[in-house]
Amino acid sequence: MTSKNSTIAAIATASGVASIAIVRVSGGRALHIARTLSKKERFTPRYAHLATLYDTHDDPIDQAIILYFQAPLSFTGEDVVEFQCHGGQVVATQVLESVLAAGASLAQPGEFSKRAFLNGKIDLSKAEAIAKLIESKSFDAAKILTKQLKGELQDFVAESREQLLTALAYSEVSIDYAEEDLPKDLKDNLTQKLQSLSELLEKIVDSSRRRRGLIEGFKVSIIGKPNVGKSSLLNAMLSYNRAIVSDIAGTTRDTIEEQLRIGTHLVRIVDTAGIRNSEEMIEKLGIEKSLEAAKDADIVLALFDGSKPFESDDAVIVEMLQNTDKQCVVAVNKSDLPQKLEARAIQGFEPLFISTKGSFSAVIDKMQEFLDQAGLDEEIMLTSKRQLDAVEQAKEQIDAALVPLQNEELEFFSYHLQQAVEQISSISTPFNSEEVLDKMFGEFCLGK
Repeated sequence: MTSKNSTIAAIATASGVASIAIVRVSGGRALHIARTLSKKERFTPRYAHLATLYDTHDDPIDQAIILYFQAPLSFTGEDVVEFQCHGGQVVATQVLESVLAAGASLAQPGEFSKRAFLNGKIDLSKAEAIAKLIESKSFDAAKILTKQLKGELQDFVAESREQLLTALAYSEVSIDYAEEDLPKDLKDNLTQKLQSLSELLEKIVDSSRRRRGLIEGFKVSIIGKPNVGKSSLLNAMLSYNRAIVSDIAGTTRDTIEEQLRIGTHLVRIVDTAGIRNSEEMIEKLGIEKSLEAAKDADIVLALFDGSKPFESDDAVIVEMLQNTDKQCVVAVNKSDLPQKLEARAIQGFEPLFISTKGSFSAVIDKMQEFLDQAGLDEEIMLTSKRQLDAVEQAKEQIDAALVPLQNEELEFFSYHLQQAVEQISSISTPFNSEEVLDKMFGEFCLGK
């Protein structure tokens, strides 16, 4: 990262042809750079100024809008200038080169957001919400992340931290009077509150893992024995022939992954190799990847062939479904042909009857029902692995603290609570080094 006292600049919009491109500048020389490029002296904060921009040879580059945000009332807390020029890589690049020539340094990924954090404009939960909002795959994800930008996660962290600090304070006071027994009502009260907090943290972690697809995009794995119509169903969903369809068993040897939108959700559909007993090496490798894809999916879409009797390979699929904790959609394909498969053989599930050559809307509707349910959960959502790890470790430390509390070993109790406080605090304002911050903000895009 560049020095925090330097002035940084970057193109803040995606590359490509567009009507507008934004070059953002932050730091002590931002206003000077605006004056240099525009040859204008006066800029009223938060007003749009139309001006011609000039390069180092005094040749005009573009006619642009200049916005000046005076410190500390800006995103970064520093003087910020935005040049809104005409879109396209050429013009924006020329403006950026002129800004750099006037004294700015090229910003590193995430450096604007890092400065906002260091200057107290945002905490880490909001910084991560910004990054995830840009990448969000559904409307529900955008709603969740907008709540985090408004401070929902920050407030939860503050409340949890306050509970832990209160318990820690009681412990520290009691240590000073170690010759006296800890009042029973106090010990019971602390135990109850910490157990409740531990249960809440566990609930939030579980809920966040179930809903990870809202942020990353849900994954649906199509499984079944060979020739049940998995590839045909994928092609029908995509409305074009993405996968090869053949009557020869084992045609699909590898997983095929495509994206489509179901309702408001972006979904990754994975067509897998048919699952059956096979001694052919390449096909066995494909079947292994099918099993891995099913384990990694949010929804397992199991397909059966209604035109053939239920057999041992079908039983393997049913056993897989019975032993998974994933959401399962079970469908019997080829409903347009004479039916030989007895639905009751698919024990524990109510199959949908479809035809990839006719109607398969029931499958789409069922998947959308599952996807929509994920967005209805009202629990706080942890949107990054860093946040999940912090909450899990905080819970572990709280659980560990309860053991010495029962034995009134308050020094050990306090130690574990201090660890829990550090872990939960790290979600919004961590006790870590510049190197850790560089690593986290380095995952941002340029200009953010």
